[in-house]
Amino acid sequence: MQTIHLASDHAGFTLKTHLAQYLAQKGIEVVDEGTHSTESCDYPVLAHKLCAAVEQSNGTGILICGTGIGVSIAANRHPGIRAALCATELQARLSRQHNNANVLCLGARIIGVELAQAIVEAFLEGSFEGGRHQRRIDMINLPG
Repeated sequence: MQTIHLASDHAGFTLKTHLAQYLAQKGIEVVDEGTHSTESCDYPVLAHKLCAAVEQSNGTGILICGTGIGVSIAANRHPGIRAALCATELQARLSRQHNNANVLCLGARIIGVELAQAIVEAFLEGSFEGGRHQRRIDMINLPG
């Protein structure tokens, strides 16, 4: 069974809840890393929590905030994370094929539920092509 770590701030809570149910219906195990309400919270805390879990499990995650920008910036501070902010299915598919993205970032105030589901599907169905793309992935982390 595939496992997905899922986290959001208050702005993304409703979309996160919907996606958790959607993924569970597809037989995917969801690990909810928070938040658990619409009460104001700090997105970096949740992004770092999810990224630590993804790095530890060598898994996959989905982060959601209002625009997706904040969580993507925080997530990409982790050396083992390649977070991709996606607003289209094509971006999601290519983020996996070319960038070997392991965290999908979504903006709850930017996209609707149906588009979010389609983006998640494209992300989860995508697979890394390797080859010339691996060389570029190897260049991402700065030395030292």
